[in-house]
Amino acid sequence: MSSRGGAPRVTAVTCVKNEGPFLLEWVAFHRLIGVTDFLVYSNDCDDGTEHLLDALAPWGVVHLPNPARGRSYQMEALRHAARQEVVRGADWVWIADVDEFLNIHAPGHDIAALIAACGDVMAISVSFQFFANDGIGAFADAPVIGQFSRSHNPDLWGAETAIEVKTLVRRDFPLWYYGAHRPFFRTGLPGEERPRWCDGSGRAVPEMFRDATAPRWRLRVPTAGARQFATLNHYALRSLDSYLVKSDRGDVNRAGRVFAEDYWQERNDPAWQDLSIQRHLPALTAALAKMKADPRLGPCHAACVAAHRARIAALAADPATAALRARLSALPALPPGEAELRAELGLA
Repeated sequence: MSSRGGAPRVTAVTCVKNEGPFLLEWVAFHRLIGVTDFLVYSNDCDDGTEHLLDALAPWGVVHLPNPARGRSYQMEALRHAARQEVVRGADWVWIADVDEFLNIHAPGHDIAALIAACGDVMAISVSFQFFANDGIGAFADAPVIGQFSRSHNPDLWGAETAIEVKTLVRRDFPLWYYGAHRPFFRTGLPGEERPRWCDGSGRAVPEMFRDATAPRWRLRVPTAGARQFATLNHYALRSLDSYLVKSDRGDVNRAGRVFAEDYWQERNDPAWQDLSIQRHLPALTAALAKMKADPRLGPCHAACVAAHRARIAALAADPATAALRARLSALPALPPGEAELRAELGLA
C-alpha cells in the first residue's frame, strides 16, 4: 500500500508541551526515514513551540491546539486525530513522542524497508530501548541521537518500562481507536478479520497482547529477539538540565504524572552502548543546518532554545530544584534493585 511511486505516505502524530528545542531534530530525523506528514498537537506552550510548529508547515507539519477538555490530553488528541485528513489519507500512522526515535535496522534503514522486512502485516509494534543520561549535565543545542549512546541491554533487562512498544499502523487495520502505544480493534472480531500484527523482528505478537481486554496487555510482547528490524530509541532523560525542565513542566500527555527520582533511575542504566542510530547523523546534521538557515524557522528555533536556557537558569535558583538535582546526581547509574543485588552478591 503506497501513494507516491512506491513510497508509503506515513503520518506521525504527537503531542507537545515546551519541546521547542528538540522539535527540529525530531521532524528532520523522521523525514529522513520516510515520514511524509506530521500532525502535532500543542498543549499550552510558553517557550515558542507553537510559533515553531507553525513555521514548520513547509516541512509537512500540521499544527493544532490540543482539543482536550479533560485530563487525558493524549487520548483526547488521538481521538481527534483519527478524524483528520492527514491521518485518514495516510498509508501508515506512527504515534510517538518527541523524545522517541524509530531506529530501523532493516537494510535501507527507513520505514519502507521496515515494512518490506515485516511482510504483509497491518501493525508493527516496536519495543522500547531507554537511553541513559550518559553523565551529561548541561543542555546543548545539538542532536540528541549524537549525544546519548548508552542504554540498558535490551535483551537482558525486561522491567515494565523496557517492554512497552510504539506501533506503526496500516490504513486497513480494523481500527476501533488509536492508543498511545498500540491500536485497538473491537472485541468479538471474527478470526479471519483480526489484524495481522508483528513485533520489530517480524514475529507475530502474542494473542494476549492483541486482546485489548487482557489484563496488563502492555506487558505481553517478549523483548528478547524483538529488535531485528527496528528499535524504539527513547531519550526520556536527555541532559540533567533538560530533565529538570521536564520535571518542572510535568507530563505532556496526562495530568498528575511526576518526573523525579524513580523515573530517572528506572531509565538511567548505561550498561550497553548502541551507536546504530548514528548512521543517520551526517544526513541529519545537514538537514538541521538547512532548517536553521530558513529565515522564518531558524529564529523560531533560536527563540525556543533561549527560552529553554532561561528556564534552566531560573530553576537553578530554586532551592527545591537544586535539591532534586543533587539527589539525581548522587544516584548510581543502575536500574532499581541492581545496587541491592550487587551488595547481596558481594559485588558492590
